[in-house]
Amino acid sequence: MSTAAATSARPGEVLADRLPAVAGVRFRDIALVVGGAALTGLAAQIAVPVPGSPVPVTGQTFAALLVGTTLGAGRGVASLALYALAGLLGVPWFANGTSGVGVSFGYILGMVLAVAAVGALARRGGDRSTLRMAGTMLVGEAIIYAVGVPYLAATADITLSSAVALGFTPFLIGDAIKVVLAMGLLPTAWKLLKK
Repeated sequence: MSTAAATSARPGEVLADRLPAVAGVRFRDIALVVGGAALTGLAAQIAVPVPGSPVPVTGQTFAALLVGTTLGAGRGVASLALYALAGLLGVPWFANGTSGVGVSFGYILGMVLAVAAVGALARRGGDRSTLRMAGTMLVGEAIIYAVGVPYLAATADITLSSAVALGFTPFLIGDAIKVVLAMGLLPTAWKLLKK
């Protein structure tokens, strides 16, 4: 078998499947799940307040969607579920070092669902080209907002249109930047693996 054939992507494979399982597949998967939760918690500390909004711009959504695409749906969901559960139990790794349920917790719930979707898309090649990666990220972002914005409206006791103005519109530019970064990052990683 040639080296090119040995390193080419197999159908249904995500980047994490390429990592060696030195201590066994189960240990590798547990380490990836914990690492994905930690990465998301670390990225959540990159937080910029948005004037008038109770929700800051963070690196959390970018990290969560990268976790989903690189780990796949199963490990990705486990990782984000661990992140959410630990934060609910008091680990201060939500945005700005917070924990527990707040008005922005709906976005975290949305991230769990989004990771399932982007992980499934990645297994179908949604992370292999720039255009596919853009579509994958946009699907993930849409799911996060579909859960987070109504949750914000309900918990902050504001109208849905106010929640859109406070918890969606101010984040569009930042999300566009995240999509562009992901469009370059994951397809490039696949190209490097093929060399």
